[in-house]
Amino acid sequence: MYTGFTRLCKGLAVVLVGGHIVVQILPSALSYLALIPAKTVPFAWNLITAGYTEQTVYGAIISTIGLLFLGQMLEPIWGSREFLKFIFIVNFLTSVFVFITAISLYYITRLEIYLYMPISGFQGVLSGFLVGVKQIMPDQELSILKLKAKWLPSLALLFSIAISFFTADSVSYLPTIVFGTYLGWIYLRYWQKKPETKLKGDPSDEFAFSSFFPEFLRPVIDPIATVFERMLCGRRSEISNEERGYTLGGSTFPGSDPIEASRRRERGARALEERLAAECLAAGKKAEESERDANDNV
Repeated sequence: MYTGFTRLCKGLAVVLVGGHIVVQILPSALSYLALIPAKTVPFAWNLITAGYTEQTVYGAIISTIGLLFLGQMLEPIWGSREFLKFIFIVNFLTSVFVFITAISLYYITRLEIYLYMPISGFQGVLSGFLVGVKQIMPDQELSILKLKAKWLPSLALLFSIAISFFTADSVSYLPTIVFGTYLGWIYLRYWQKKPETKLKGDPSDEFAFSSFFPEFLRPVIDPIATVFERMLCGRRSEISNEERGYTLGGSTFPGSDPIEASRRRERGARALEERLAAECLAAGKKAEESERDANDNV
């Protein structure tokens, strides 16, 4: 469990910790690294750097641990290049949408706090990672939480919304989590390339937008989600099946929904089995060492 972290995740963890240390040593650096909507036009780079700048110790710890453990599950399946691409795109687009939201809130309320509040943190990408876990191992039950992995993004989002009612600075993190979750789903649903099938995205029903909601709400969510898909994704949502070639005259091609879903579950299960095997091996070695030490003492 505590071994097997990838080199890329370790490097990104160093970036997160380093960014937090820089902000603590040089507080003035926050105005250049964090997303401050009033300064974004001249300092456009903060749309990228904001995601890697943690302002609090707790944020740095949670982001680092989340990156290492979630990256340990996702990077071996996606590949290092795709994993890094996902982080960059979700982080950048999340910052863009948070910027637009802050500007909109300012024009609605005329409160300057929305223009000058420094917004930063890795929570948007972590939310996207949870969507990735939902995709690759939806039915895998987590022994600690006693729930299936497919509910992780929804519960994390629900918990964040509940906490926002009791915190004054919820605007500094809640939009980031909401947009990180949604953009992570958009990327995996429509944009991620599948090397084994030469296709893009995941059009399976079990990864539809309504799958983030309880079963009884899906008949209501599906029509609304279809409208938003057409608005945000244009003609792509209307002709995706035709372009990707999932069916032709009622015949299913390789890469269709059931096959792709099965391959995704197999990859997730394989990665989980390998990690559990490594944990068992490490535990066995520790037990042998303890027994040998006990014999030596006797």
